[in-house]
Amino acid sequence: RGASSLPALVRKTTTAAMAPPAKKAPVKGKVATKKKATSKFIIDCTTAETDSILDVSVFEKYLKERIKVDGKAGNLGDKVTVSKDKSKIVVQAESAFSKRYLKYLAKKYLKKNQMRDFLRVVSTNKATYELKYYNIQENDDDAGED
Repeated sequence: RGASSLPALVRKTTTAAMAPPAKKAPVKGKVATKKKATSKFIIDCTTAETDSILDVSVFEKYLKERIKVDGKAGNLGDKVTVSKDKSKIVVQAESAFSKRYLKYLAKKYLKKNQMRDFLRVVSTNKATYELKYYNIQENDDDAGED
């Protein structure tokens, strides 16, 4: 009889050892503060505006009309703000917002205004896009030597 009770004892200790650790109860009196995931993105249009081929205020208006929030375009509400700072456009979002979506809209705007052949949208750091010219190098030296 003593030998048959031994495996039951071993079983109980192994299952107790494999149980997940108990979670601590929250401390009373302290309120857990959640940070809202705010994201701030910048589109730098300095080079395009200095050459006066792009109007930043029109581009800002385009973004305000086209950015979708909750599946509806132009429904920015309090969640997304689009503002202009000299030749930069600042997009601040309280909800989840993709930087890639901004690039998509910028490329769409350039295509609509037939500037996509001259300008490209390049990421300069984690939160910034910049409109830059394509580097086109012509080899005039090779054409003259025949």
